[in-house]
Amino acid sequence: MIEVDLPTEGRNPRTLDVDTLPTLEVLRRINAEDATVPAVVAAVLPQLAQLVDLAVESLRRGGRVHYFGAGTSGRLAVLDAAELPPTFGMWNRVVAHHAGGPGAFTQAVSEVEDDVDLGASDAAAVEPGDVAIGVAASGRTPYVIGALRAAAAAGAHTALISCNPNAPYGDEVAVHIPLATGPEVISGSTRMKAGTATKLVLNSFSTTLMIRLGRTYSNLMVSVNALNSKLRARLVRILTEATGMDSSSCAAALAEAGGNTRVALVSLLGEVPADRATVLLEESDGGVREALQRLRSA
Repeated sequence: MIEVDLPTEGRNPRTLDVDTLPTLEVLRRINAEDATVPAVVAAVLPQLAQLVDLAVESLRRGGRVHYFGAGTSGRLAVLDAAELPPTFGMWNRVVAHHAGGPGAFTQAVSEVEDDVDLGASDAAAVEPGDVAIGVAASGRTPYVIGALRAAAAAGAHTALISCNPNAPYGDEVAVHIPLATGPEVISGSTRMKAGTATKLVLNSFSTTLMIRLGRTYSNLMVSVNALNSKLRARLVRILTEATGMDSSSCAAALAEAGGNTRVALVSLLGEVPADRATVLLEESDGGVREALQRLRSA
């Protein structure tokens, strides 16, 4: 008997005969279920916006964002946090804690997700004003709950991303993002729709967070620094698109800025030396548009 409060564990009436179907029809059934995920994510955008705003405020005050998860959910959180430094130049401010540590990334360690004390121990790095986000398809993973309760006790804001709208723990956190993905193609295989929905939410959360923090200019990645020749060429192209100037001028500005794309962009658009652009960005918490506005208002 499947517990009613674990919707991802139920049997999907649309795939009861999936093991009798030819390959193409199996793929069609999976694809049809996957097609329901974007609407599920759309339904929780108001809650997601609340979480982004909490995280923006925390990071602007010097805090950090912490993900806590186990299994598939934890691996997705680790992936999201790992991709922010190279994409947005955000180092050690969004961190992921995975039950079982690095060894559990590639090899499932089932028992650790049931360890409430391990979650609390991993949350020792959380400080007052930080944001702690639990990621758990069931909405009740003991490791995650232990971590979030410890984080709340430390004075952090807490949130839960789950695929269980009825998760009792959702009432304990400041923001619950309940993804109603329903039963999977294969009962309980939450790496499927639940994982896809979680990945979309994490992508949207972290990308919007970076945009709000000024880590982009328009829809361009301008927080990547020129660490090698491939990146230098890419960043010169970004600068030419952002400014409309020729590649030679942009390459020179990037070199003067020491490979810092945002410094080069403010220097070019504001027609100021790189050192002045650096100061403007420091005064603007790294936001290009705000730095340019300060220059115009001076």
